[in-house]
Amino acid sequence: MLEISELRKRFAGGPDSPEGKLALDGISFAVRPGEMFGFVGANGAGKTTTMRIVMGVLKADSGSVSWQGRPLTYTDRQKFGYMPEERGLYQKMRAGEQIEYFGRLHGLSQSAAKQAADDLLQRLGLTERRNSSVESLSLGNQQRVQLAVALVHEPEVLILDEPFSGLDPIAVDALATVLQERCRGGVPVIFSSHQLELVERLCDSVGIVSAGRMVASGTVEDLRAAESRTLRVVVREALPGWADGLPGEVSVTGDRHVLLTTHGDDQEILRRAVKAGRVEHFGVQQPSLTEIFKEAVA
Repeated sequence: MLEISELRKRFAGGPDSPEGKLALDGISFAVRPGEMFGFVGANGAGKTTTMRIVMGVLKADSGSVSWQGRPLTYTDRQKFGYMPEERGLYQKMRAGEQIEYFGRLHGLSQSAAKQAADDLLQRLGLTERRNSSVESLSLGNQQRVQLAVALVHEPEVLILDEPFSGLDPIAVDALATVLQERCRGGVPVIFSSHQLELVERLCDSVGIVSAGRMVASGTVEDLRAAESRTLRVVVREALPGWADGLPGEVSVTGDRHVLLTTHGDDQEILRRAVKAGRVEHFGVQQPSLTEIFKEAVA
């Protein structure tokens, strides 16, 4: 398990800001084997800084990062797969060569690196672009090559900063499938994203960070359960004033009356709805991750 505990980081300030910027203020979370963790927050919230500290690119002022119950070491990090926010590809090098090259840097033999590169090119839909220079690829295909570089050495942990940025839906599905396969193999995966619908679909657990603090974390189901439940009732051809005195708000479109309420007696509301007209829908409306995020960072 990868554990991040009470990370704090302040960047030095200049003449106009002598106190500097507090980037992290006690960030803590854990990612278990085979778990996909979605790290979400606004720009500047602290996601990239956290990932850079985990990978040893930055040093925390305080706090700790542990792997398998012990402090994370340089040797451990060599077995991690990292996809930085700023892409680090050699633009003149061909896509296949690039992936093989990074495989060799991670200690793979020439034949093993070529085999791994071939497999990843196929899995990510890049086989036909194997001999294309990186600079000639679309941004989406460059993104796929960058992911292949992070995966080529069969990493024990994957840490990906905005891996889905700029990808079309087909590329998103290809990339998501590869990550899910790695998860099923027991690899912990952390990725940041502003695409909350995608995080909600893919992730086992989510951490919402704001101004350097973790303001909410847990499974999407747990985060939903912590929010106020909203009962949604849809009645067709309802009698006028049927919801008078009931809690909540009613909107009317044509013959369709929609009541939304966060409290009240469900059975009494149902009786009133049945008496008023034809009940088309009666059930609890689950908040989306986007709604949970807005509430958490408000």
